[in-house]
Amino acid sequence: MDDPILTIDERAAINNGRWFSSLSPSLRHDILRCAFVKRYKDGELICARGDPAEFWTAVARGAVRVSSTSITGRQVTLTYVEPGIWFGDVAIFDGERRTHDAWAHGDTTMLLVSRADLQKILSLHVELYEALLKLHSRRIRQLFGLVEDLNTLPLRARLAKQLVHLVRSYGVPSLADGHEVRIGLQLAQEELAQLLGASRQRVNQELKQMEREDVIRIEPGGLVVRNRDSLMRIVEADNER
Repeated sequence: MDDPILTIDERAAINNGRWFSSLSPSLRHDILRCAFVKRYKDGELICARGDPAEFWTAVARGAVRVSSTSITGRQVTLTYVEPGIWFGDVAIFDGERRTHDAWAHGDTTMLLVSRADLQKILSLHVELYEALLKLHSRRIRQLFGLVEDLNTLPLRARLAKQLVHLVRSYGVPSLADGHEVRIGLQLAQEELAQLLGASRQRVNQELKQMEREDVIRIEPGGLVVRNRDSLMRIVEADNER
């Protein structure tokens, strides 16, 4: 469903994005002037592996689940793209097709810039080349960090680190207890396990142990973090080993 106008909260999510907010006002203006809005329902396919790269995109609301499909037909979730994050530029630059599927996770609003408009903006704003280079460099650092964590940290520490990230990106303060934070992104334990490269059973065991330690609370609707400091101590303790 197309809608030409972002809501106030959606516009704030775009404008407050770490990368986008670092751009000059004139560049931000030209990007937004060329962009159009598209809304997706939960579970709707945004783009598929093998599709041509036609748009540069940003998430304004909800989340985008990036996944791949195994030869047996099983979908594996690789990451979730949160509001304020821009992506899809790699395939535009290298001219190759999309490498993964992208699905709306929850009702999701996207901001899209066509390949032609992106090229026009690049011709007018040399600044954007350097900004995108910095963005790619940050992604590479994150990727190497994930590979390092997978090979050096136990599952408990990787899970704690993932929960800290989810709280930072999707945390909603609890009305009942100001110290507790509910993770607004609805993830099944199988999906959380896929992000960590582990089995659902092992992740379930670690979650239950954290619940016994009063670090988190497992609810039918998702996870509540009861003690963020304890999560950080789990990460730091295993990093120091």
